[in-house]
Amino acid sequence: MRIGIITPVVAQPPLGHGAWEASAGIEELGLIAETADRLGYHHLTCSEHVAVPAEAAAQRGGVYWDPLATFGYLAARTRRVRLATQVLVLGYHHPLEIAKRYGTLDAVSGGRVVLGLGVGSLEEEFELLGAPFKDRGARADDALAALRAALSRREPSYQGEYYSFSGLVVEPHAVQKKVPLWIGGRTLRSLRRAAQADGWVPFGLPSDALTEMLGKVELPEDFDVVLSPTRALDPLASPEAAGSALLELKKAGATVAGVRIKAGSADHYCDQLAALRDLADDFDLTFGERL
Repeated sequence: MRIGIITPVVAQPPLGHGAWEASAGIEELGLIAETADRLGYHHLTCSEHVAVPAEAAAQRGGVYWDPLATFGYLAARTRRVRLATQVLVLGYHHPLEIAKRYGTLDAVSGGRVVLGLGVGSLEEEFELLGAPFKDRGARADDALAALRAALSRREPSYQGEYYSFSGLVVEPHAVQKKVPLWIGGRTLRSLRRAAQADGWVPFGLPSDALTEMLGKVELPEDFDVVLSPTRALDPLASPEAAGSALLELKKAGATVAGVRIKAGSADHYCDQLAALRDLADDFDLTFGERL
């Protein structure tokens, strides 16, 4: 099971971030990314919201850094940690728009992009962007197929229900032969959609429900199940609890863990990353080599 981080600062939901993040900026974020990269963590994350209605921000939070701009900067400060959108909303973009923008990011980062994708649920944001909401699931399925046909290709071609294109050049494009596509969601339908991609990123599901759902769908080889502990980890103060939480994810079927870290500052966060890295041998967790 590989270990990545749910990156602080870039998204600040009401119950899921530390007070220090409100005043943190790109330098703190860069320090954390460099530390995660040096220690061999698998990935960083960044979510997408264009604009959150004020009344919805109380539950969802209102701070969401743009993933493309953020990862473009972090790509220059790191060497190997993967850059995972978690998630882009498929309905907000034409598939070729994603292929071009994130294909360029893949090229400039040396092939480190993971595209986390979702159907979306914030109707007001769909309306703001002029994106259809009612048939978003069917559109997302077609967009996913179109995106797979377009990524890593200079002259992509696709014919589908909602999206069709051919005779076009997309350059630069992704340098990975197959950019990993992770699908977010918490329903059986989202898992079935993910089975047509490369991974599933569920949220808010108990382990027994996860096990039951995973048993209902035939998954491709090398499929990733990306799970997160229910609470932020505190490996300096509670190493046993941190290690046990990760082992529970592994037992539930996770191939990748995305962790939140309890911290009081960016420096403290980096110390926590190092402490969690040092638990690897004791708890049989997978990390890369340190740089």
